[in-house]
Amino acid sequence: MSEGTTTKTVANSDLSSGPRALPAAEKERLAALTDQDIARAAKADPDNPILTNAELEEFKPVADAKAVRRALKLTQEAFARKFDIPLGTLRDWEQHRTEPDKAAQNFLKVISAAPDTVTQALSASSGNAGKKA
Repeated sequence: MSEGTTTKTVANSDLSSGPRALPAAEKERLAALTDQDIARAAKADPDNPILTNAELEEFKPVADAKAVRRALKLTQEAFARKFDIPLGTLRDWEQHRTEPDKAAQNFLKVISAAPDTVTQALSASSGNAGKKA
């Protein structure tokens, strides 16, 4: 390449079709693996160590926006509107492009536990938005 040349590298530029299908030989090889083969391979992988139960307990679950929304039987649009969450933000959370920050995680927990109370509080606060104290 000469100086001043610009190049662009795109890893897997065709993302619309999803992951590539495995060749038949690879499918057969994977299907033939026993549980012992799988455990041995997992133990040998330094980048993905097998976690103990104590290590797994250290993980703190993140509030699952999609589960909260589905439990309330609301569409993304209705949930976002009802709880004053930007629709794009909700979609990012549900598609795991971003995680809710701590305040948003707590908000999702409160919505899950008391959706009617949250709705009342939000409608009361929006009704007082233009009033001075």
